[in-house]
Amino acid sequence: MPEIEHILKVHQGDFALSRLPKRVPELLLAFDAADGYLLEYIAEVVQPAANARILILNDSFGALAVALNAYQPWAMSDSYLSQQATRLNLAANALPEHGVNLLSSLTPLTGDFDVVLIKVPKTLALLEDELIRIRPHLTASTQIVVAGRIKTLPASVWKLLARLVGPTTTSLAKKKARLIFAAPDPDLIIPANPYPVYYTLENSRYLIANHANVFSRDSLDIGTRFFLVNLPVMPSVRDIIDLGCGNGLVGLIAAERNPAASLHFVDESFMAVASAQENFHHAFGQSRVANFYVGDGLHDFESESADLILCNPPFHQQNTIGDQIAITLFKESRRVLRKGGELWVIGNRHLEYHIQLKRWFKKISMIAANAKFVILKAGA
Repeated sequence: MPEIEHILKVHQGDFALSRLPKRVPELLLAFDAADGYLLEYIAEVVQPAANARILILNDSFGALAVALNAYQPWAMSDSYLSQQATRLNLAANALPEHGVNLLSSLTPLTGDFDVVLIKVPKTLALLEDELIRIRPHLTASTQIVVAGRIKTLPASVWKLLARLVGPTTTSLAKKKARLIFAAPDPDLIIPANPYPVYYTLENSRYLIANHANVFSRDSLDIGTRFFLVNLPVMPSVRDIIDLGCGNGLVGLIAAERNPAASLHFVDESFMAVASAQENFHHAFGQSRVANFYVGDGLHDFESESADLILCNPPFHQQNTIGDQIAITLFKESRRVLRKGGELWVIGNRHLEYHIQLKRWFKKISMIAANAKFVILKAGA
């Protein structure tokens, strides 16, 4: 297999870029054709003034922010890994970290922007939330450019832009990528932000909040439902981690079944952790204390600090499917578990997580299974 060159070569310069989580060898690029097309358009057509205020949304690994660092852009993302990759890629190219203003998806914006660059996210709801949030910070002269691979630009994206921003036009396709241009219409009536959305968890009194980028935000998904039914009661457990917590339902029910345990929620999505925190506090008020972390899996957890880790690993990162994140979570779980601790994992049967778990754990058993999902328990 030929070696992949991880260099983005654009008008703004040549930049070495890498992805997170890291793996060796890395077979995927940290940028795509849409990034190159967008940067070419910025250099040749937009040509921003030196003091232009530029806002970047959903820059997966910092390709746009790094290339446009001379403008000290604002970069908003719901991904902690995206922000960390941006920091690492700035450093790898000898660029100062303060050259980019990193914002979470829930950070309030200030001031108006001259240029807004949007990479289309996987979740249309996240794009809707973002457009409503940025709308007060657009002027009639703000240039808005949306970029993506053609397959990520369905008609629903165009309709959303027209409804929340204004008239759209499009570029020609290039290397299976396309740009959409949206002109702010000051006469549009922008609706109230519908997120977070709420539903009552079935067979419970719990009101569940879900921000726009949370998986299965409108109802309980079938995998989580199966996991919840089979969560353990373990009186001796002191610390439980809901790893990749999403809206925190797994940790919430684990807390209910293990009233003496301390709960720890972690996810790389800012919106997921915010949802989990609201849901836990709504369920328990001041009677239970829990910890909430936006971070890179268990990277910031001390070794031998947990008795039980509950995990429904993601098998995609943005639009890329793979098991790299799951493998990293399994490896880190082995380090973080105390002697006698257990990792409980749920996954689709075809993912065959038991094969990867055997790399790190001696004892693996099946807790439950149905036609689609399997729940595995792994211990040292």
